[in-house]
Amino acid sequence: MKHTLSDADGTALTPTQLEAYLARIGMEQPRHPDIDSLTALHRAHLLAFTWEALDAFMGWPSGFSPVAAFSKMVEGRRGGWCYEMNGLFGAALVALGFRVTRLCGGVNPEILGDLAIGNHLTLRVDLDRPYLAEVGVADALIAPVPLAIGTIRQRGFDYSITSADAGWTRFNNHSRGIARSFDFKPDHSDEATLKASQGWLMQDPASPFTNALAVFRHTPDGYVALQNDCLRHVTAGSLREQPITSADHLADVFETVFKLDVPTPALVWDRIQTVTRDKAA
Repeated sequence: MKHTLSDADGTALTPTQLEAYLARIGMEQPRHPDIDSLTALHRAHLLAFTWEALDAFMGWPSGFSPVAAFSKMVEGRRGGWCYEMNGLFGAALVALGFRVTRLCGGVNPEILGDLAIGNHLTLRVDLDRPYLAEVGVADALIAPVPLAIGTIRQRGFDYSITSADAGWTRFNNHSRGIARSFDFKPDHSDEATLKASQGWLMQDPASPFTNALAVFRHTPDGYVALQNDCLRHVTAGSLREQPITSADHLADVFETVFKLDVPTPALVWDRIQTVTRDKAA
């Protein structure tokens, strides 16, 4: 089932929301929906917003719709995970005149098999040819790529798109990526499965996001990653790690490194300590 976003079904940002979104990412409205403007928007989105799964980790409520993502990320100075990052980006693109299809994908299918399907939302954008627009994998592409089998190199990181089993297509992340890969079909949309998977990832104790903190932000030459109490600065040729030592240190990192307005960083720190103790036991 194909689901192409449109103004009619409420999945495009309103003119007022679009204006606020563009201001948030530091972009003027492009004149034409072409690959140059898509590339600029893709990069600006990733350099402006932080990928984060704090809601799942802390048990805070989180919406599924692009409207909910707009409220949280644009008005609330927060980030989001794939459903929110790609959801908001797709709704903005539609408002700008792009033809966007929300695709139901699955992260780490080599490990999870069919259970992975629905745990990732990605985007196809149709211009002169189909493109993969992907702002929802925390540490992957900075720019859209043609939706075609082949190798990809961006900022010194190597990626690829390959064929997978049963007609699926696989995006392979770089060697240091937190997610090894995700599968998708260029014409496969399934909003019900996406929403159900989002609910499971938010609430189930077996979810990778309920028992580990994950926060990522792209930089011009790589990304910064916070995984529980370890802060990593990553480029294609370097890895630097720094421990988080206190609640105040964590609050400062949220504010200065990730540009996030986290309401109760001390409670996040307490949760990190609990998770770390449980894993060590």
